[in-house]
Amino acid sequence: MNHNAPLSPRAPQLPHLRGAGDVRLRVLSAAQLRVRGVTAAETNARCRPGGVWQQYLPGVYLLHQGPPTSEERLHAALLYAGRPVARGGVPGAVVRGKVPVQPAAQEPPEQPEHGERGGGALPYGEPAPYRDALVTGAAALALYGFRGVAVLPALDRFDVLVPRTRRLRSTPSVRLVRTAALPVAQVVDGVPVAPVARAVADAVAQLTDGGAVRTLLTEAVRDGHCEPASLVRELTLARLLSRPYVVDAVDALLAEGRSVAEDRLYRMVAEYGLPEPVWNVDLRIPDGPYLGAVDAFWPEHAVAVELDTRAPRPGGRQDGAAEQAEWAEYARRRDHLERLGITVVHVTPRKLRDGLEQQATVVRVALTAAGDREPAAYVAVLPR
Repeated sequence: MNHNAPLSPRAPQLPHLRGAGDVRLRVLSAAQLRVRGVTAAETNARCRPGGVWQQYLPGVYLLHQGPPTSEERLHAALLYAGRPVARGGVPGAVVRGKVPVQPAAQEPPEQPEHGERGGGALPYGEPAPYRDALVTGAAALALYGFRGVAVLPALDRFDVLVPRTRRLRSTPSVRLVRTAALPVAQVVDGVPVAPVARAVADAVAQLTDGGAVRTLLTEAVRDGHCEPASLVRELTLARLLSRPYVVDAVDALLAEGRSVAEDRLYRMVAEYGLPEPVWNVDLRIPDGPYLGAVDAFWPEHAVAVELDTRAPRPGGRQDGAAEQAEWAEYARRRDHLERLGITVVHVTPRKLRDGLEQQATVVRVALTAAGDREPAAYVAVLPR
């Protein structure tokens, strides 16, 4: 049989799908073609010179000639790296038996988006293609809408996060990034994507320019994509804090993260009509011990707000024992203030980002309850 010979009449007639709306009908894996009734020989025949298909990656085929779109390249990368799951959710299983033939003029039924319920399989009983594969690095950040990375069509290689045990090799168009445990996928435009902090760390691993690293880290925090602590944690796990330009960028990141959180705190007071506090002050007993610093304080109500922006510092590993010691010191200071009759409201950047109104309610309740408490001890309020 040569490449001009017609396919077996027993095989489903797959029309030329170039230009079809669903990329999943233009790019298929060998396993998907098999369950549609297309044999390996027939696939090879269609991919020969002059044929209507082409092999883009090992085991992944474009059902048209000509260069692939960025969407097709991304889908192909996930098909290449993903571990198929057959109907019923059995890893690595292959659906066997006859597959109903769809008429050539009839479009296949709509397939569910990744992550929707469907028994782990797409129509035709074919394997769901994206298990154990997440887009990460610059491609993931482009999907998230980062301005500090190139748009998808400009990227010549996509990073895909896979389990460490996956037996695959990187290709010129797909870089495999291995991990001991895959994070929970975020679905962006139907594509499984690594969480922002992990995607940033994988992108930073490919950069050698300090300015570009700082741009990515700053954008991630300033635009509210993630918190500084999660970013520093991922950079630490990736062992990137041994690079001086990354450490410099992290120093700027932590300052940026606190600045963003403080701006949200100011906005909370203004937008939700809270009384104006004194900002960024130190508290101490007159002629006595230092009590600590707070970010906002209402002296007449004896209510303080402390913004927790703790994060692992570059230059040293912050293990569980160090974190516990830091938290114990914070709890000791808070208990001391509470014994003096001062209510301390503890907020984090994430709480301010995700629930500003809720945090405003917490502060308002604390201020309202001040009249029902015993008068607080007198403390000196000093500029920080």
